[in-house]
Amino acid sequence: MPQPQPQQHYLVITALGLDRPGIVNTITRHVSSCDCNIEDSRLAMLGDEFTFIMLLSGSWNAITQIESTLPLKGAELELLIVMKRTGAKARPPMPATVWVQVEVTDSPHIIERFTDLFDSHQMNIAELVSRTQPAQENQPSLLYIQITAHSPASQSAVFIRQAFNNLCTELQAQGTISIVNYPQHEEKMERSDESTESR
Repeated sequence: MPQPQPQQHYLVITALGLDRPGIVNTITRHVSSCDCNIEDSRLAMLGDEFTFIMLLSGSWNAITQIESTLPLKGAELELLIVMKRTGAKARPPMPATVWVQVEVTDSPHIIERFTDLFDSHQMNIAELVSRTQPAQENQPSLLYIQITAHSPASQSAVFIRQAFNNLCTELQAQGTISIVNYPQHEEKMERSDESTESR
């Protein structure tokens, strides 16, 4: 008779600190030593700092162990550690996913304009990455944006294409938008790509 699987518990951890060689490996090694599994993770460099976000799973004892030992390890590594218990949440079906890439002259409120665009179309932003390129000689500073968003209604994904193109035109930005539709009862997947360039 198969043994029942132990109940899984989940913990979100954010580590923030000065970047230096080997620090990520030290954190992941400590996670493994506590018998926790890394379900998902994100790593980003922000100035001289790095931030490492992880979703961990494990038994109650494993999660409790890392909750009690990671703050000490963080202090040893001069890291700011934030932890929060969470649960395994089933994601609702999302009929469409939208990817956009934007290159535009940097100025205040640009990112807000694009996040507001997705919000006004009732789309959930799953990932946002941005970086700036400093001004060089006669070239102004540039802002690069990448956004991934999910739509609970495929109709919203259709309408956002024209709105995105209009916003790129208004901001004199180069933009690319890709929409993938996931039929709920079919295996076939549809994808459409479009680029917009305004100067």
